[in-house]
Amino acid sequence: MSLGIKKSNEMKKIAKKIMNAGFKALGSIESKFDSHFLAPDVPMSKIISHQKWQKYLYNIGNKQGMRILEIGSREVTGLSNARKEFANAEYVGFDYYPGNNVDVVGDAHKLSSYFDPEKNFDIIYSSACFEHFAMPWIVATEIAKLLKTGGIVFVETHFSYSSHERPWHFFQFSDMGLKTLFSPALGFDCIEAGMSNPIIGRFSSLADEYLKNKPVDGLYCHSEYLGKKIRDVPDFDWGKVDMFNIVGETKYPEPKNF
Repeated sequence: MSLGIKKSNEMKKIAKKIMNAGFKALGSIESKFDSHFLAPDVPMSKIISHQKWQKYLYNIGNKQGMRILEIGSREVTGLSNARKEFANAEYVGFDYYPGNNVDVVGDAHKLSSYFDPEKNFDIIYSSACFEHFAMPWIVATEIAKLLKTGGIVFVETHFSYSSHERPWHFFQFSDMGLKTLFSPALGFDCIEAGMSNPIIGRFSSLADEYLKNKPVDGLYCHSEYLGKKIRDVPDFDWGKVDMFNIVGETKYPEPKNF
């Protein structure tokens, strides 16, 4: 390596350290105002937040006779403890690709076709997968087919997060979006739905002129849904569902007078 290239690389490292230190210092100042960027009408998950949902599921599911299905079980970002934590139950890992911690390989849009309809599950859960399903409403229907009445479904996905695993990064979900997928119309009762890990954002200098550097509030990395199946809905058809059986008593905000 020439002396010039070596010196250039060293300068880049120094510049990066200075920038990181600057961002850290700026972050410590801005963090005092972080709460102002939260959306007051967005619920924060409590019992199934990002750092709590696994322990919650392990506590209720690690029992003799329980059947647990994880959708998207393959070890991608790290080792999975699920099989160990569900040691007293029957744990099944399902994924689109074979790999560590995968028992059944297949397409989640056809989930029920891979399992015995006489042996439904007590808990079906998925983390960081629903954003990668081309038709998540179909996956929700497939989950309903495989879950016992009285069984638990848990889904964690993203509301505001950077693009990843493209081209199959299809959707982002709010808490309301997840409640829509697993609504009473499909036979579910919501136990909790909310957000975790708020994000502070702004438009970059590359955005349209009127948006450049403007702050963006109401951003959250994770969205979670925990529900209980309260009834079977034979031959469910999204095309025949009345919207008000999905959104309940909520409504789109009324127009404001100018």
